[in-house]
Amino acid sequence: MTRTKLTLATAVACVAAASLALALLVAACGGDDTSTTASGSPQAGGGGETIVMWHGNVDQERTATDAAVAKFNTTGAGFTVKPVFVGNSDYILQKVLTAVAAGKYPDITYLYGSWMANIAKSPKLATLDDLIANSPDFNWDDFFPAEREAATVNGKVVGIPALVDNLALVYNKDVFDRAGLTYPTAEWTWDDFRSAAQTLTDPATKQYGWAYVNDGSEDTVWRFWAMLWQAGGDILTPDNTKAAFNSPAGLKAMTLLRDMAVTDKSVYLDNGNGNYVNLFNAGKIGMLWTGPWDIASINKDVPFGVQILPADVSHATISGPDNWVILDNGPQNVQDAFTFLTWYTSPEVHLQYCIATSTLPLTKAETKLPEYKSVYLKKYPTMEVFVANMDNATKARPTVASYPKISAAMGQAVQAVLLGKAEPQAALDAAQQQVDSILMSGQ
Repeated sequence: MTRTKLTLATAVACVAAASLALALLVAACGGDDTSTTASGSPQAGGGGETIVMWHGNVDQERTATDAAVAKFNTTGAGFTVKPVFVGNSDYILQKVLTAVAAGKYPDITYLYGSWMANIAKSPKLATLDDLIANSPDFNWDDFFPAEREAATVNGKVVGIPALVDNLALVYNKDVFDRAGLTYPTAEWTWDDFRSAAQTLTDPATKQYGWAYVNDGSEDTVWRFWAMLWQAGGDILTPDNTKAAFNSPAGLKAMTLLRDMAVTDKSVYLDNGNGNYVNLFNAGKIGMLWTGPWDIASINKDVPFGVQILPADVSHATISGPDNWVILDNGPQNVQDAFTFLTWYTSPEVHLQYCIATSTLPLTKAETKLPEYKSVYLKKYPTMEVFVANMDNATKARPTVASYPKISAAMGQAVQAVLLGKAEPQAALDAAQQQVDSILMSGQ
């Protein structure tokens, strides 16, 4: 699936609309245990039904999804699956909750991982712990840790990983060569990274060592979370009741941003329009912290490399796992939906999807299949580091319904520091006050 960058404004609007839909949903579902199919007709169960799967796939991802489903429908499972394109993935949560409130909803839907706490409030969500425990063909522990964490809310598994990515360091070899610098290594520290960015910066030619998206959106925030984790910090306390980022680790991360952007002036601050890729192609930016979604936009004549992120305490990165969610249209539909997703995310099947789309494997088992090296890495050699980098993605953003508001507070803080309008500690203090208030009020 092609990852679309969800802006914070869109996220907040989607969650606000989804909250209204959820209120309608709860009212509509009060006390009614009648299971319905996606068409709204009663479903008695017993097999033979059509399992409806909503998604927002486009281009090669949609083609690959349709091909995989068509193949499944020839396996004689006793039911069929119907993939339905419902538009941009940014708005699926709102559509799902509205559909549930109306009593006509799909059996399976694709949702961003940051929405799991919202969908977990729905009385029609099917939790998956028992299905996973009783399925010998489903290896939950083989999914990467960040995927499992993003699919779990309050100790309950509410989704099956659908897509995974992570941030790595992508560098322009020509820019490094012109500066006489050796390429980044897996042993790089923050000091190495900062020093290289300084050397790669040339104010006279408007060349920068690094680029940072500074529109205050989640694109701004999740890069900071990676730095926070690299310094040994956490976003929230273990019980998700208070901010934890205002710590020595948070201050160290925020200070590095200030030092590079304000003191060194080695950072190109992108306004959210994605121009950093064009500048990278033009040799005006030496390094990016980005993921697989940007690789296709790098010109074929631009020599570039991929390396894991630099380390302070660790080389931690951040992953953006998205999920397949099962909605309750009756016990048989739930079981059949899980049966299909077990097949669809199995190593052999999902690796074929990766080969067709350049997305990353969901499980370590995929990387052990012969075709991983002979076909996938041969076709997409730059993905090898991104796949290996999943070992550095050990944490996920907190699965709390108020996360968009938490992100908004931190987005303002990071943006102010990068622009030189706030000192690191003052920005963290202000963000902590906002986040603690949000969490205390249950907003």
